[in-house]
Amino acid sequence: MREFHLTLTDEEKRFCKELARYAIACGLGRAGEKPVCESDTLRAELGAFVTLKKGGQLRGCMGNVTGDGPLAGTIERMARVSAFEDPRFPPVSAGEAGELDVEISVMGPLTPCPDPELIEIGRHGLYIRKSIHAGLLLPKVAVEQGWDRETFLDQTCVKAGLPKGSWRKPKTEIWWFEAVIF
Repeated sequence: MREFHLTLTDEEKRFCKELARYAIACGLGRAGEKPVCESDTLRAELGAFVTLKKGGQLRGCMGNVTGDGPLAGTIERMARVSAFEDPRFPPVSAGEAGELDVEISVMGPLTPCPDPELIEIGRHGLYIRKSIHAGLLLPKVAVEQGWDRETFLDQTCVKAGLPKGSWRKPKTEIWWFEAVIF
């Protein structure tokens, strides 16, 4: 896997977070002026996940693995989806919107993992697919949970609705990626 290199300036990162907050405010009917940032990087077709936390606890996390339009647009859409459509949580309320911490993960390319032994905790995220089952975990999840490589693989299987250890079975596809997280 070639290392994923993406450089975002502090201004671009700030804009991305403001854009995510703007999208959530729009969903609540409280939007002000849409933030603007002229940047070729934010026009690139890249996937992104938006993670929302309240008091350190997950409140929503949804994303798009591959870019299907400009990065800025993907962040805006995924912020709205994370806040209002993550099936694990009720929609974000107006009262809690100001308490949310926003984290954005810009996705590098998703490529087949040639050998699970090469997976590096904290560097690689995983996407596991078998038949109609698929699950993805961002690189930071294994670090936050204190998992080793095998546990990370097992938990990605669980996320996909597969039994632990399914990653060892034939016809199970293991894909990996890197992400820039801020």
